[in-house]
Formats: sequence, structure tokens, C-alpha cells
Amino acid sequence: MVSEERLIKKYPNRRLYDTATSTYITLSDVKQLVMESCLFKVVDAKSGHDLTRAILLQIITEEESNGPPTFSSNMLYQIIQFYGNGFQQMMSRYLEKNIQTFMEIQKNLQNPTQGSNGNKNEPIDPDSYAQFISMQGPAIQGLMTNYLEQNAKNFVAMQKQMQQQTNIALNGSPRQTSTSTSKDKDSD
Repeated sequence: MVSEERLIKKYPNRRLYDTATSTYITLSDVKQLVMESCLFKVVDAKSGHDLTRAILLQIITEEESNGPPTFSSNMLYQIIQFYGNGFQQMMSRYLEKNIQTFMEIQKNLQNPTQGSNGNKNEPIDPDSYAQFISMQGPAIQGLMTNYLEQNAKNFVAMQKQMQQQTNIALNGSPRQTSTSTSKDKDSD
């Protein structure tokens, strides 16, 4: 059964009204909906404009300022550099796919239906699970680092290939690289 998308209305007084529960809610309540994977849409009560992204960005801003940040200043600096760039949409899809992959890895590691001995009927002991996760941190970090490095290499290779294809389309031949030019000079 597909769950129905909840409608949340934002009023001019900045209050959020959850039409599913007929109550006013806070940003913390909206965050809880996200944590529970509830589908929802936030709209301006007067105009009907979709404000979901703006509300989610507000939650991220609050979370980033209230605890250890997820996004370093350097990372934010680099993301901002993509705005208005021809690669902005590609970067958006790249980040979205990588976060989806990370979430799948996390889901598989935290699957509560598996017991500590692989028995689906046996509940996970929280202390054992916490110990397992703390021991896996460096290994998972290493795997993710390798995964991201490989994606970066693939992205650079794809960018070079696109550049070559563009040069072929525009000039009729691949652009000569600086190494082939210097070899030609050495043979003279």
C-alpha cells in the first residue's frame, strides 16, 4: 500500500499546519516526518507555491548550527562554485546518487530484521550493535573514501571524453595534447 503524501500548509505568520493531523507543527516535527520517511509537501497557504525545499533547507541550516556539522566550510565553498556553472545539474545528480548509495549502505548495516547471529527472529542487542558499528567506522570510511575516489576518477575521465567528443564535433578531429605537440617538436 502506497502511503499518501501529507500536505503541510505554511501561513504568513510562519506557522506550519499539518492537514493530516489538523494541528500546527514545528520544524522539529517536520524533521521527525523526514526521519520517519513520511512523504509530505509544504505549500504556501495563500499562493499554493511549493515550499518543501525551502523548509528542508531551513532544517539543514538549524541542524548544521546546533551540532557537529555535516558540511565543512570547504565543502560548501565547492558546492557554491557549481551554481550557475554548466555542470550544476550534473553535480546535483552526482551528489543525489552518492547520498542514495550511502543511505543504502547504512540501511544494510543497520537492518534491524537481522539478529546478531543472522537470525531474523532474534532482536539485535543494542550494545553489541553499537560496538559493531564503532569497530566498522574506519573500515566503512575507507570503503567510502575509495568509492568516492573512484567516482572522482570516473568523473574526470568522463569529462575528458566529453571534451574530446566536443572537439571532434566542432573541429572534425581530436585536439592534440601538449605531450604530442612536444614529441612532434623533438622529432624535428
